[in-house]
Amino acid sequence: MVGYLKKDKIIKRMKAIIGKKVGMTTLYDEQGKQLACTVIQAGPCVVTQVKTKDTDGYNALQVAFDDKKEKNTSAGEKGHFAKANTTPKRKVVEFRDFDLNKAIGETITAELFVKGDKVEATGTSKGKGFQGVVRRHGFSGVGMATHGQHNRLRAPGSIGACSTPSRVFKGIRMGGQMGVDTVKVKNLKVHEVMADKNLIILTGAVPGSIGSYVVIESK
Repeated sequence: MVGYLKKDKIIKRMKAIIGKKVGMTTLYDEQGKQLACTVIQAGPCVVTQVKTKDTDGYNALQVAFDDKKEKNTSAGEKGHFAKANTTPKRKVVEFRDFDLNKAIGETITAELFVKGDKVEATGTSKGKGFQGVVRRHGFSGVGMATHGQHNRLRAPGSIGACSTPSRVFKGIRMGGQMGVDTVKVKNLKVHEVMADKNLIILTGAVPGSIGSYVVIESK
């Protein structure tokens, strides 16, 4: 069970797992409605550390996913994963207040979820490089290309003021790096679980490119 603190009250979450985005496909529900679905390779994940309130000040499970080569693993990481009797992993996530009865070295698989579960997916959005205000913030530009405005169609316009305050305010919407943000998509639904292939199919889009890591949590 995963939980987090909100206004001095713990909001409980029953299930969580680390996965990797495989891609999107089209499936149909019982009524024949066409659904856009995302395929996630969910686990198997290994419990690499069990934290308790007595030893660490809070309860949590540290979970790891996706093998990586030992030559790319530091000596400290090798020792840490060796305690869990597992190979080095690429992705490590800590789930606080995870009350699922798991010990160090045990695995968490896609069988944790069932069809119909409502979940939230957290991932890193695709990087889009440096973008202007039209794409990054939805500006419409200056409109029609009249009165000599041949090169101002997608420009942001004025960003400053007069002698007061004589500066540009922090946070003003301008061009810049777009994407590579941590994004959480809520109200997704588990359409199907293929436990034998470690796959979870979600209805809807999940942030990130193909091959990126995704954390799936139940609502």
